[in-house]
Amino acid sequence: MFKIALYLLILVILAIFLLPFFYTVSPYELNPLKILQAPSFEHLFGTDRLGRDVLARVLEGGQTSLIIGFLAASISSIIGLFIGITAGYFKGNIDRTITIMIDLFLTFPTFFLLLALVSYIQASSVILIIVISITGWMGMSRMIRSESFAISNRPFIKILKLSNVSTFKIIFKYFAPLLAPIFLISFTFGVGGSILAESGLSFLGLGINPPLMSWGSLLSDGKAVIDIAWWVSFFPGLMIFIITFCLIQISDYLQNLANKKEIIQN
Repeated sequence: MFKIALYLLILVILAIFLLPFFYTVSPYELNPLKILQAPSFEHLFGTDRLGRDVLARVLEGGQTSLIIGFLAASISSIIGLFIGITAGYFKGNIDRTITIMIDLFLTFPTFFLLLALVSYIQASSVILIIVISITGWMGMSRMIRSESFAISNRPFIKILKLSNVSTFKIIFKYFAPLLAPIFLISFTFGVGGSILAESGLSFLGLGINPPLMSWGSLLSDGKAVIDIAWWVSFFPGLMIFIITFCLIQISDYLQNLANKKEIIQN
């Protein structure tokens, strides 16, 4: 299942970014003569209520959703990695302060925190990346903090500290390789979560605004005609499902791999 998920993920991402060079139909072109046409050889994904090609719009919106998802997950993962290592390595008051800060953030439901933030800010791709990053680092930081705490108690780390080896060298040379599996696992979950968060906000009208589009905004556009034109919402929803499903499968595989290595080491 891991290989299928990986190949499918790569195939979809390549299609989203490369297919528009060959499928040159404009996602913005209105055609009153082709309103809500069902999928056909002329329009593989059908047309929407303004006669626009749904496949072209899915490709265009997919680029926005994937860029926001991967960038937001990257930023939040780096923030969580830095905060988690800081708490686990230095311990003491620094660890307690960071733990309290993480717990305070976690007391607010993440999606409602997202809603509160974007309701006061004019949404754009950059704003969504920043907002999703701000609300998505806590899970990574908790995982990294727990593992860093365990690593810092290992005898060879204590010896390095007593030998006055620089903190920078200890973290990047010895902590980073041990934390890499957890980071990758959390990152893959984070990408899926970021794409779902952006899609949810755009579906509610608080995310990407026209004329820009994302899979979430395309879902929102199709809800008014779902009874008579299922394809308008189905295909962007299918893309969201495929991406998140593949990322979850990859993350599960990495987690099982990490657990086996840990068992062997112990």
